[in-house]
Amino acid sequence: MAAISLPSSSAPGLQTTTSSAAPQGNDISSQMTRITQQITKLTQQLKTIADGSGDAEEKQKQAEMIQEQITMLEAQLAQLQRQQAEKEQAQQTSATPMTGVNTPSDDHQIDIYV
Repeated sequence: MAAISLPSSSAPGLQTTTSSAAPQGNDISSQMTRITQQITKLTQQLKTIADGSGDAEEKQKQAEMIQEQITMLEAQLAQLQRQQAEKEQAQQTSATPMTGVNTPSDDHQIDIYV
């Protein structure tokens, strides 16, 4: 994801957020926690922009940029949630051994004489 940065003189009070596509943690839950924290920070920035003084047009531009970042982070979060669900489903499927007609077992053997 590309980082959005503005000169400090054109956007007072706006903190830029840089994030990389490479995960910093190994597990999905830590990535989800980080993204949730980033969304919370950006939401707080939106509130400070709305409450702050300044040109309405400038505030609108800042709010739109932050909202775009939040949207991208929410999409990443949804993707991670899907990955986690798929991972859990795969673990659940592989954890239950298949016993039945088409799987051989010691109890179900047929002796064939030719």
